[in-house]
Amino acid sequence: MKKYALPVIMLLIFETIAVTLWLTLDNIFYLFNFSYIGISIALGIFLFIKKYNYARRVTQLLVGLYMLIYLGLICNENMQIEGFWYYLFTGVFEAATIHYAVAKIFGPIIFGRGWCGYACWTAMVLDFLPYKTPKEPRKNIGWIRYFTFVISLIFVAALFLSKVGNLERIMFWSFIVGNILYYAIGIILAYLFKDNRAFCKYICPVTVFLKPMSYFALLRIKCDESKCVSCGKCKQICPMNVDITDNSRKRKNGTECILCFECKNNCPKNAL
Repeated sequence: MKKYALPVIMLLIFETIAVTLWLTLDNIFYLFNFSYIGISIALGIFLFIKKYNYARRVTQLLVGLYMLIYLGLICNENMQIEGFWYYLFTGVFEAATIHYAVAKIFGPIIFGRGWCGYACWTAMVLDFLPYKTPKEPRKNIGWIRYFTFVISLIFVAALFLSKVGNLERIMFWSFIVGNILYYAIGIILAYLFKDNRAFCKYICPVTVFLKPMSYFALLRIKCDESKCVSCGKCKQICPMNVDITDNSRKRKNGTECILCFECKNNCPKNAL
């Protein structure tokens, strides 16, 4: 039963968050919200342990579609980074601010960039494209993500400083337009660079939050050097170009690991 410890632990973490927020904020929505996400993640890990080929995709669709369609389109919540800035400026600790705190600011201390691998609704679509394994070396244009990060902040700050009315409606439409742009840019980059995850590596502003905390992640893939034969298969197959054979926290692209376990699945010696 030890092999099922990880899905149980992840479920308990999210249930703890769910109950805490429910009782603290007196809103039963948070009990449903984080319970659902916890169950979806635990299910995906369970299916992975059972060697189901599409385990991660199941969780991606369960969580990604829930956040995109239910929270975003039906509940009119902007779950993009603009929504985070909006709620932060209004001083309201709910919706996007809670989401970012759990999934993208403090959560990565536990599960690193797991959000990118199992819950992101942008990557959910991009991962269906044909370039799952990068065909070319990583480009030195990661600085663009900091530019998009600042632009998102300036956009929301300008709305507040200009005292524009009906901000909630503007936030909803920025969510719609933002997603369309993310998908369009992500698909174009995937075909240009022959890399499904090009958007994640170079453009996505959310990674500015994720990268620093991911350095300290408790949940990490490690290499058993006594089994490793240095075949290089894990480096070839990694969608984020991580040198997973290096166990140090300073390993190449270490904060980019999305815990997709493609390296583990393809290791001929079970060294990971």
